[in-house]
Amino acid sequence: QAPLVQSGGDSVQAGGSLRLSCEIPMVTARRKCMAWFRQAPGKEREGVASLNTRSGATEYTDSVKGRFTISRDNTKDMFYLQMNSLKPEDSAMYYCAADWCQDDVVPMKETAFGFWGQGTQVTVSS
Repeated sequence: QAPLVQSGGDSVQAGGSLRLSCEIPMVTARRKCMAWFRQAPGKEREGVASLNTRSGATEYTDSVKGRFTISRDNTKDMFYLQMNSLKPEDSAMYYCAADWCQDDVVPMKETAFGFWGQGTQVTVSS
């Protein structure tokens, strides 16, 4: 079983919205970063959004700025990716990731994360 448990993937039409959820019961470090990655067929996995829980800082890849929001719920040990104004090019397998990180970083590279979810498919039709 993957350390992180994801939910929320679906098929939607362009312009629609989805919220992905990720439960992180096994990543207990107080200083940690959480992130969402995606991988489309034939493409490399890319960082979509990242959050530093200590500083509150966030980072987004340019193509999703203004449309996607990463957030966390401390009480439920979960974090989310709210995706609005979805486009067909957002279609991909989405993965959540988490790990310990320093206070002043907001990593967007796979190598910064040791805990991963199982992946969930997002398909956006035109």
